[in-house]
Amino acid sequence: MSSPCDPQNAPAGDVGTAIMMVDSRLRHVHAGRSAADPGQQEMVDQFAASLGPEGAQDLLDGACTLIFMFMKWLRATHEQLDKDVIEYVVPTLVASMRMMPKSIRPEVIPTMAGLVIAAGTGLSPNLWRRQYGDWTEAEMTPLEATAFLLAEHINRIADDPDFATRMITEALSSADAD
Repeated sequence: MSSPCDPQNAPAGDVGTAIMMVDSRLRHVHAGRSAADPGQQEMVDQFAASLGPEGAQDLLDGACTLIFMFMKWLRATHEQLDKDVIEYVVPTLVASMRMMPKSIRPEVIPTMAGLVIAAGTGLSPNLWRRQYGDWTEAEMTPLEATAFLLAEHINRIADDPDFATRMITEALSSADAD
């Protein structure tokens, strides 16, 4: 029986912009800069303001698609080792988020964990989240952090700081070729 949260029913959104934002954040952190660059933050804020409601929804959907794709890769990788992706990824993700109290309020961590669990079990994270109402402002940074943390986790497993970004851009390129 098909689920209403089946990924085939979900919009992909703007995956290109979502991966660009995650990649930018990864590069920023790997360059040793933990504090937000005011110029970069201003540019991101201007970009977000220029999106409008439809563009913002596309970016949200794109971030959820990234989370789904990251969890799909993580699930396949963990299954090769006879490990449960939920058991190995979610606790690490939650622990990382708990160490970011300035950016991620504790009350949104269960939502982000649920989003990752949904993706890890083959459900669309954005359709899973949609059943609980509209996204809140308090969930925007944690959503970005979730995609970032999953990308960083993948990069560490692959022992390649660009692996997650390359995996997504290659998937986008092959989708464009089809």
